[in-house]
Amino acid sequence: MRLVNFCAGPCTLPLPVLKEAQAEFVDYHGEGMSLFEMSHRGPVYREVHDRALTLVKQVFGTPDGWEALFVQGGATLQFALVPLNLLGRGASAGYLESGVWGKKALADASHHGDVYAAWEGAAFDFRRMPAPDEIRVRPGTRYLHVTSNETIGGIRLVQFPDLGVPLVADMSSDFLSRAIPWDLFDLVYGGVQKNLAPAGMAVVFVRRSVLEDTNRDLASYLRYDVHAAADSLANTPPVFSIYMMGKVLTWMLDQGGLAAVEKLAEEKAALLYQAIDHSDGFYLSPVDPASRSLMNVVFRLADEEREQAFLSAAEQAGLVNLKGHRSVGGIRASMYNAMPRSGVEALVEFMSDFRRG
Repeated sequence: MRLVNFCAGPCTLPLPVLKEAQAEFVDYHGEGMSLFEMSHRGPVYREVHDRALTLVKQVFGTPDGWEALFVQGGATLQFALVPLNLLGRGASAGYLESGVWGKKALADASHHGDVYAAWEGAAFDFRRMPAPDEIRVRPGTRYLHVTSNETIGGIRLVQFPDLGVPLVADMSSDFLSRAIPWDLFDLVYGGVQKNLAPAGMAVVFVRRSVLEDTNRDLASYLRYDVHAAADSLANTPPVFSIYMMGKVLTWMLDQGGLAAVEKLAEEKAALLYQAIDHSDGFYLSPVDPASRSLMNVVFRLADEEREQAFLSAAEQAGLVNLKGHRSVGGIRASMYNAMPRSGVEALVEFMSDFRRG
């Protein structure tokens, strides 16, 4: 029996993609060896690489004038690379402290430039995102960094703020799950392990005009312009992540592309939130309804003992990785792009049965 995996990361991957990769793993397309043994400079891998670069821009609807970069490491590395590349002398950047990841982004950036909190969610227990008029952007701000979806807190930025300052977004946990207003952004990044591929890299989308003015006084691997000039082949790339991402992107196109994926995400989240909201208080969501995540649904039961019983029974029923983050506890169901509607329906049915006892 294949388990229904609600893990917050690594993500559930589409079963057809896993089976296709399994069939190709030992002998890739009759080449007599695995793709992962081949030179990344050879034509066989280069075709895989270039197709992934093309597909990721196609699926996300990235406009002309943007580059997509494949950078080893996850989003946490980008917490440093963004200010290192974008903050020139005398420039500053604002950050939304919307949760654990927004706070970490600000803390790491503080080592590499003049940064400040443009909004602090601690006053609201990180249960909601800010309204645009709550965000305080200082004069001379080079960019405003936002975390589009806080994986641990289960909140998302439903609308991106248009405050006359370019946005930089960490979209790791809702990456390529919804369309975005590209005109508001200078840079968008995310780790691939939530929605796109096995862990091992981040994809960075950056305006070409921004690349013309990034910091050159850095080690080469830390420079976005170096990655762009080399088509993300300045060094040995994370081949497995790129290979798998290409297959997931193809699968997404087969499902109907970004619009279909976004519609399904809304439907899955609606099913689960309805089960929570219509449980007569048996299940409770701590999140402001206006900021509810579509990817990571968090909820509580009456006490930790009952929550543990819920988690144990769910695991026996084949519904796994529902435990909330260790910092907040509770229950968390992560429903990334490859989570089928049937998986959420199984969880909702289990919740109803558990409630009846």
